Amino acid sequence: MSYSYDLLNLRQVQYFIAAADAHSMTIAADRLSVSQSAVSLAIARLEDALGADLFIRQRGRGLTLTPAGQTLLRHVRDLLAHAEEIRAEAESLGRQLSGRLVVGCFRTAAPFVLPVLLETFERHHPDVVLDFIEGNQTELEDALLDGLCEIAILYDMSLSVELDRQRLYSAVPYVLIAPGHTLGSRDSLTLEELAPLDMILLDVPPTREHQLGIFHHAGLTPKVRYETSSYELLRSLVARNRGYAMLISRPHGDVSYEGRPLQAVRLLGDILPVDVVLAAPKGVRRTRRARAFAEHCHRLIGDNDAMVDGTTGPDAWRLRIAETAGERHVPSSDSLRPADGSA
Repeated sequence: MSYSYDLLNLRQVQYFIAAADAHSMTIAADRLSVSQSAVSLAIARLEDALGADLFIRQRGRGLTLTPAGQTLLRHVRDLLAHAEEIRAEAESLGRQLSGRLVVGCFRTAAPFVLPVLLETFERHHPDVVLDFIEGNQTELEDALLDGLCEIAILYDMSLSVELDRQRLYSAVPYVLIAPGHTLGSRDSLTLEELAPLDMILLDVPPTREHQLGIFHHAGLTPKVRYETSSYELLRSLVARNRGYAMLISRPHGDVSYEGRPLQAVRLLGDILPVDVVLAAPKGVRRTRRARAFAEHCHRLIGDNDAMVDGTTGPDAWRLRIAETAGERHVPSSDSLRPADGSA
């Protein structure tokens, strides 16, 4: 599909995006506070200008994007975002960054990085409206490529070739067990020791494939007893000694929702760390807001600049967070536990 941007009226584009998101011109009109006929007319004129139908209209089934509509939608979300950036910049010359930015984050990583990033970024850029969406990797890749979010924090596992990525930090997989587990007295474990024991698998793509792949690479097959997409249900099952789990992210307190203790144990062997990255669609120029957010992420949670004492990764960014937040008390190294579960 080819078209010239001089054919595109921004209001028509706005109405088209609203109708595509709502799958209905009536709902889109309500959201835009305009008449349904105004939305219909704008989209009809846009289709005439482009020489292509953008929607399949079926009575009682709403609107479905045609292939031409799907292609246009990916382009014009970016177009509208930059139009908004130009407007915001024109209105705020000499003032702070402003406008709306939507950030995506992998669901299991979100509780560890999103709250502090939202709080500290908005403190530095109070005129930016920062929103977020969370999901598994497939959902977030689609959101990035469909323009629903501009940038996302993801694990660098089988990411789409259509995405650029910048590394933030690395996390090493570790084993989570209950103190009463048969291997609870150990401070490190091997895959060979774990394979015959009951495993609780985090069934979230691509975490599931990554964990099973670690065993398969070693010529082993784990004994999966339970599968769950809930991070906290998994930790609660482990705390009740229903099996062990393999995780990447680690909360600061090793207790389940029920208050039962958990034990993080180092995993021995050829276990590669997993990079946490910022991802964005290739070939799409980022807004100033997105570039500022990326710089903030690297400054706050990236391990590209190790602390003076050599601390990197999550340990380092816990210290940076305390400093950035202006907290008087900076945790000592004794109170900061590595993400790999080591002592």
